[in-house]
Parts: sequence; C-alpha cells; structure tokens
Amino acid sequence: MEAASHHLTRVISHGMGTEPVISDWPALTSAEVARVLQHYPDAGRPQRLEWHSPRPFSAACVMHTDAGEIFIKRHHVRVRDVAALAEEHRFVEHLYGNGLPVSTALRTAEGASALADEHWTYEVFRLAPGVDLYRDAMSWTPFSSGAHAHSAGRMLARLHQAAQGFDAPARAARPLISSFTIFSQEDAVRPLQAYIEQRPAIADYLAERPWRGEVAQHLLPFHDKLKPYLDEMVPLWTHNDWHASNLLWSDATPQAQAHTVLDFGLSNRTCALFDLATAIERNVIEWLSIPHREEQLIHLDLLDAMLDGYGSLLPLSARRLQALAALLPLVHAEFALAELDYFHGVTHSQQNAALAYDAYFLGHAAWFNTPEGQRLLAHLHRRADALK
Repeated sequence: MEAASHHLTRVISHGMGTEPVISDWPALTSAEVARVLQHYPDAGRPQRLEWHSPRPFSAACVMHTDAGEIFIKRHHVRVRDVAALAEEHRFVEHLYGNGLPVSTALRTAEGASALADEHWTYEVFRLAPGVDLYRDAMSWTPFSSGAHAHSAGRMLARLHQAAQGFDAPARAARPLISSFTIFSQEDAVRPLQAYIEQRPAIADYLAERPWRGEVAQHLLPFHDKLKPYLDEMVPLWTHNDWHASNLLWSDATPQAQAHTVLDFGLSNRTCALFDLATAIERNVIEWLSIPHREEQLIHLDLLDAMLDGYGSLLPLSARRLQALAALLPLVHAEFALAELDYFHGVTHSQQNAALAYDAYFLGHAAWFNTPEGQRLLAHLHRRADALK
C-alpha cells in the first residue's frame, strides 16, 4: 500500500459482505489515465473519465477518447506485475483466435500488453460490446432469470471448447489467482503444505492457528469423496470467476443472452469441472444471505438452467455430474487461501484475512454439511441418476 499516498481519492466499492466499503486502492484520475494512454498508440486522446469500477481488488475506469471508450485497470505490483498480466492476456488471445467473444489487451508502442509505472501495473482494453447488466451486482448474487443462467452456461461451454490447445503451465504463486493444485491430488496434505510454504503471508497468518486439525475436520472428508473422480479432472485453462457480472449481455431484458466474456484475472490451468463448479458457487448460492437466514439460499431452477445451457454444447454424463457434486464443496478453498494471501500480505486487513480463512476456506466447505448444502448436492445426484 506504499503508493497509496500518490492518489487521495478513493471510491465506494464492493466489500466482502453486503455493505459497500471504501476501496482498497485509490481511484484512477484523469491525469493518471492520460499519462498511461500516452504509451498506447491505439487508445486515442483522452477526453473525459466516464466511470469508476466498484470491484474491490484493483482500480479501474472507463475513459472516453477520440478513438472510443477505453477500459483501464490498475493493479498494485505485489498483486499483478507485467509478467502476470501477460499470462492472462495470452490466454485471452488464444480464446479470441478460437472465436470466443472477448476483449484483447491493447499493446504499448513497444508491443507489451501491460505497463509498469512505479508501484502500479496497468492493462488497457477497448470497451467491449454489450450491456453491463450486472455492473452493480455483488459477487455471489444469483442470475436474475433462467434465460440468463442458460445462456451463461452455454457461453462457459464455448469457452471450454475455445480453450482447447492452450497448453501454458499453471501460473506461479501470486495473490488472488484461482488454482486447483491441492485437492486435485490423492494426498491433499502435502500439496497444501507446499502451497502455504510458497506464500509467506499465509504461513505467517497460520502460524498460530491449528490449521491442520481444521482442514482435517472440514475439508478432508469432502476430499475423500472426491478421490474416486480425480480422473475426470482433465487439466484445462479456465476462467475461474464465472459470474453474471463478468459477462456483457445482448440487452437489458430477462431474455438477454451472454454477449462478451470479461475479466480473466483469476484464470489458470484447472479443469472444466472446476470452472463449472465455480460458476455454480458464484451464481446459485446466496452466500451473503447466510448470516440472515438458513433456508432458501439456493436457486435450483437457475442451477438446472445453467447446466442445461452448458450441456447443450458439452453434454454432462452421470459420472461427471457426480464428480461435480463431489468437487463443489472444495472448489472455493484454494481461492480463499489466495484471498488470505492478499488480505494478510498486501492490504494488511486482519478482519478480511479472518473472513477469508474462517468463512471462506473453512466455512464454505462446512456449509455443504448443512441442510441447504446437502439439498444442493442431492439435486446434482438426482440429475446424475436420471441419466443412468
């Protein structure tokens, strides 16, 4: 956070709960954006700053230029450096080459897809076509219609088709990147230990926690149920943040179709079922309502619509649906640790670090032992049984 003093203005952003918070990062200014765009010959000359993003982990805005509207995103270098953004941009370019509607990063005059400047790293895009229908939606809020869920599921299948042939290795250890390196193994304990050792901030946070016993209690029983299906976890580069707010839509109606895919910041080499399980977790379960109620937290109609949309292009066998049910309680675990790395090691928020560990890493898995969690898993098994 050492560069925060360079910019005093902060925006209201999405927090970790239902209430808006002051952003972690200072807002982009017109002067700052103008300085950055000087390095991008295709971006045009800045005219007016249109909008600041409420997303919490970076700063972003839309700048109107004489070449059109440009989207600029700024990261702290400890979160993303040029090399890290280049990993994401290469994947996006592969998807674009295979026909997926995505927005590729603009290049600097030197041909780079990202720009380093002091403590910041920037990426720049043309504003992608489509309606930002879920612009103000918090993470873990559901689709607003079954048609949206169906279209999002079908678009996710298109992404998995387009990702074929992209064989880059898994990304290096960084904050705020999804991965599937722990519970994809027969023995999860050793890779979990390695994951922690590679991230000093996590190791520091867990030094006073009985984390081995907590993992054994809350996560390893689900891992035992996943082990018979590990052969279904075929490695594939995936999106890993499939939420309605990361799609642009054809229009603003309940029948709108997914039009453009956004935000590959969590993309990595995982597998298709991991991506699909993440989509279920992000769009079907009302996690933010759990402190207020225990029932009616899941939307099985939206789940069915999304799976039907996905299956219209990539049919899901009974065994893959069973594997999906086994994976779902664990799908958020590694990203919760990546959030812990960010909150403890970068922003130094002890409140959010505790939330990442207790509520997300342990709590999301534990929730699947509740009646609502069991109801969701049972529904997936019924879908599987119907195909036998």
